[in-house]
Formats: sequence, structure tokens, C-alpha cells
Amino acid sequence: MIPLSPLYLPVRLPPGMGAAMTDELQTIIDLIRYGASRFNAAGLTFGHSYDNAIDEATQLTLHALHLPHDLGPAYGNARVTLAEKEDVLALFLRRIEERVPAAYLTGEAWFAGLSFKSDPRALVPRSPIAELIEAGFEPWLGGREVRRALDLCTGSGCIALAMAHYNPDWHVDGADLSDDALALADENAQRLLAGNARFVKSDLFSALQGEHYDLIVTNPPYVTDDETDALPREYSHEPELGLRAGYDGLDIVLRILRDAPLHLTEDGLLICEVGEAERALAKLLPELPLIWIEFKVGQMGVFVVERHDLVTHNARITALANAREGIVPTPVSSAGGSLF
Repeated sequence: MIPLSPLYLPVRLPPGMGAAMTDELQTIIDLIRYGASRFNAAGLTFGHSYDNAIDEATQLTLHALHLPHDLGPAYGNARVTLAEKEDVLALFLRRIEERVPAAYLTGEAWFAGLSFKSDPRALVPRSPIAELIEAGFEPWLGGREVRRALDLCTGSGCIALAMAHYNPDWHVDGADLSDDALALADENAQRLLAGNARFVKSDLFSALQGEHYDLIVTNPPYVTDDETDALPREYSHEPELGLRAGYDGLDIVLRILRDAPLHLTEDGLLICEVGEAERALAKLLPELPLIWIEFKVGQMGVFVVERHDLVTHNARITALANAREGIVPTPVSSAGGSLF
């Protein structure tokens, strides 16, 4: 038998979800429909790999029944045993009562077509950047050669490992400040047999002196303080370190924009997700030529920027980033000078 996630524990069903109410649930599709109805009635929030009640109910049902996540619809009318039904309903109950993200209940999340271990040591894998990875980052790379790539704020390692998986000739680094996240990323590297990826403990670029990359990809914290405080309960199970990013969501992003030129090759490219902080960033740095990517579902707050544009506007970016960190500007001599 496949072991369940450590978070999955047997739960005695309350009267409202007991046998009398669920006697008529006999098939897989019955359970999925019932779970989706219960999730919607309970007002659950969806946003951790799945964005609707039916998909979450499907994944929780299939997990509890030890069936593959992509089981064909022909099996929907397969009947379940009483014991199996109780396992599924117990998992539904935990999702409703504790508001635990489904990926933490199953211990698995899918990203860019790959299976990742997921638990509260890092955010649940989710990002529109998955679409870019599967498309080979084109047309944004424009055919340029990539030998080394960096995933900054790697968390579970999903972006770094997906890049490494689909580009076996790349050497991919993943950097994160959290020891817990890095331990999970290492476990995922073993899970995916990613021999061309490594993980480094680093506060952004602090431990990457002398390292240069053709491509830097990052999904950093970008949720504002007010938004973080108001997030639904589902998000309280995730590490706040991966979410909170100041009054406008740009505290971390500005540091990345400031320091990225020191770690990009001459024609290097930075791809960064900022989500809802897109408007704040465009207002703060209107002169910086950011290209906002159009995904299949529209814009998702992900931009592309060339190294040379970051260098051109480095003085302004540095002033903004340093102000966030409380760094006092250093007087510049009349001869001027530049880090680049």
C-alpha cells in the first residue's frame, strides 16, 4: 500500500458527514461531486495548485484511493468500498475543518508536468513560470545559449528542477535562505534524479559572489503586508517568509533588480514574478523597460528584463532598494564611477 502523507490521519466523521448522509455515494464520481459541493458550501479558498473545488476533490479522492492523478474518466463509475469511502471523506473533512492546502494533505504537487513532494517547509509549487519552462523560455531567450541558470528563492526547488529536467545540458542552481526549504528541494532533486541541479543557502545573491548566469528566474515573496495579514486560512500553513514583502510587495524584488546585473552574463536575462505587485513596480520604475509576459490565460505579473537595461537604470534601482534596507548612500567622487 502506498503510504499517505504524514498530515493524513484517520478522522472519525461527524454526524453531518456520517454514513446516513453519504450512503448513496457509491462511485468515484459520486465522491468527487460530493466533495466539490461540500468544499463550495464551506467557502474554501483555492489557489494552491488547483483553482476550483472539482479539481481539488478529484485529487484528494484519487490520492485516498491510491489511484493515479490522471486517471481516465472511464473509471469514474467504479464503485468504492465502505472503507475506501471513509478514507476519502476523512480527507475531505480535514480539508474543510483545518483549511490545509490539498497538496499538503496528499504530500504531492504537480508543476510543469512533474511531481514534487510538497509539505509546509516551503510554499506549494505554483507559478505561471511553469508555462515558460515547458516552452523553453522562447521567444524571450531569442535562441541565445544558456549554460548556467539560477532559480532565486527556490523554495521546494520546483522551478530549478523543472529547468534542469527539460534542459539536461544546463547547469542549474537553486538558492534560498530557508534550511527547511533547501532540505525539501534536495529531496525533490533525488525524486527527479536531477544530476545537473544543485542547491545553495543564500540570502538572495549574498552567497553567490563570483557566480554568473545566462538566465536568472525568480518567484520571490511579493505579497504586501496588508494582504499577508488578510490571507485566507489556507495560506497560514505556508511559511510566511515566502509571502510577505513589505507595504507594496516590492522589498525583495528591488534588491533582486539591484544586484542581478552582478550575476548575469553580458547578454543575460532576468525573469521575475511579482503577481499583484505589478502595478506598484510599474509606477515606481516607469523608466525601466520591463516586458510583461502574456500567458495562455493572460498577464500574470511576470516580467522579462535584459541585463543591459538593469545596468542603465541601476542608480535609480539602487537608491530605491537601499532605502528599503536603511542603507545610507555613499558619497560619489566628482570623477563618478560605476559598479558596471
